[in-house]
Amino acid sequence: MKAVIQRVTQASVTIEDKQVASIQHGLLILLGIVTEDTQEDIQWLSNKIVNLRIFDDVDGVMNNSLKTNAGDAIVVSQFTLHANTKKGNRPSYIKAARPDVAIPLYQDFISQIEKDLGKSVQTGEFGADMQVALLNDGPVTIIIDTKNRE
Repeated sequence: MKAVIQRVTQASVTIEDKQVASIQHGLLILLGIVTEDTQEDIQWLSNKIVNLRIFDDVDGVMNNSLKTNAGDAIVVSQFTLHANTKKGNRPSYIKAARPDVAIPLYQDFISQIEKDLGKSVQTGEFGADMQVALLNDGPVTIIIDTKNRE
């Protein structure tokens, strides 16, 4: 499981000219899933994201987490995070999990992050053609891969 986490002052997801998600202060989480991902990956990644200290405290030091800051989150599925660009110029997405595997894991991740955060999160729509808009704060962008837990 791979996530790109972006600290935002605002973010939204639009599908077919209809806004389906919108937040102000918080995180936009782009989530890529592979077939080998497990419930352990979901729990580890959710805990890591919710407790990642990337928000400023009163002294302007990144010392607060999404949870302590009471920020909001949008989770968007993005299979292209697992693109392989080793050969040629056309990316291969063979590592990305097929919908029958990815959708339940995506839904489980959303449930887990809501549990860990203690409130609902907003989402895009799995497999939809989405327009994602954001105003990156900082900018702060972090990539986390559950297969590389360093």
